Amino acid sequence: MKYKPLSSSFYRASRESFMKHLKPKSLAVFNSNDRYPISADSTLPFEQHRDLFYLTGVDQEESILVLFPDALESKHREILFVRETNAHIAVWEGAKLSKKEATALSGIETVYWLDDFKAVFQELSTHCETFYFNTNEHYRQAVETQTREDRFIRWCKEQYPAHGVAKSNPILQQLRSVKDQEEINQLQKACDITEKGIRRILSFLKPDVWEYELEAELIHEFIRNQSKGFAYEPIIASGANANVLHYTLNNEQCKSGELVLLDVAAEYGNYSADLTRTLPVSKRFSPRQKEVYEAVLRVKKEATQLLVPGTLWKEFHVEVGKIMTGELLGLGLLDRADVQREDPKHPAYKKYFMHGTAHHLGLNTHDYGLLHLPMEPNMVFTVEPGIYLPDEGFGIRLEDDVVIQKSGEPLNLMKNIPIEIEEIEELMNA
Repeated sequence: MKYKPLSSSFYRASRESFMKHLKPKSLAVFNSNDRYPISADSTLPFEQHRDLFYLTGVDQEESILVLFPDALESKHREILFVRETNAHIAVWEGAKLSKKEATALSGIETVYWLDDFKAVFQELSTHCETFYFNTNEHYRQAVETQTREDRFIRWCKEQYPAHGVAKSNPILQQLRSVKDQEEINQLQKACDITEKGIRRILSFLKPDVWEYELEAELIHEFIRNQSKGFAYEPIIASGANANVLHYTLNNEQCKSGELVLLDVAAEYGNYSADLTRTLPVSKRFSPRQKEVYEAVLRVKKEATQLLVPGTLWKEFHVEVGKIMTGELLGLGLLDRADVQREDPKHPAYKKYFMHGTAHHLGLNTHDYGLLHLPMEPNMVFTVEPGIYLPDEGFGIRLEDDVVIQKSGEPLNLMKNIPIEIEEIEELMNA
């Protein structure tokens, strides 16, 4: 691995917190992700299932975690199954985790080879009444591919039809949404790496540079600082491309006088940063660009102040909508009549700001969090307002990652990444 892993005590504490929520005589199973095929013998780079990673720190394929707090034998209350290395695997892929290494990483004392799973599981099944399955219930999920977890659930129901079933995801949604200090440190590292990439871009960006050249500069800086690369597919949108919210072609030339919107960030240790900056290709903003930019920045600053314990996510977005409406009125993009006759379900500001302002951040870019529950200290959110003007050929979005504090304003993990117009222009023209 390129990154420094969290302590085994973190993973041990995560499992203990999870198991406190299980019904008596219940057993929970977590499977790693598959290696997903492209075609022929090609596969996508492996990405670990974030739930398994959160509970173990294990970052390799074909791994299974079993948690059974009421197991008759204490050694079977936590069991990790990993793939055994043989001579062929060692030569062609490199050695996998040994049992000793898996214990040191995860804090789990009982480690078996994966080939032993069915026999051990059969024994444990006779002593439990309920299986906790790890289904994907994230509010943005739209998965069509059958996962390793899906296959296990189907097999388990067929083999053990008399057992009850329950869901792990609601428990993990709550646990993972509140970050430990070790996790916040990983996120800070991802943000610091992202900063290095943005500062590299500030000196590189100029008219006639291609969007993909900016992408290349960023990935170079991220990888050389121990990141696997982008935390999500990068958006590098010059000119009117910025009005396409998920523009990822990154194949056009940045023209003089345009803005380029960069929604790009690094990951570190599987924790995702999430940043957006909008920069002037010609190294200075035009008066109109400044006017809109400052409006977006004011919305971001005011929205950030609303991220405090007790805030409800839906109410937060309503309040941000009011702030944005005021700015759009000031820019002349809306008038009072637009606001007075708006449909409350489709507010007038949505014409120019059509997406949400904040989402949970962590092991996933759109991380776990039950949105009907109040915000708590150590939750991490993005703050990302934008104004999009297709008729004027540009769009502006600004985004930082913040940690909710017990009191006072949130901690901005990206406070060192330039965002004020004066600093951006000064650095670009240095």
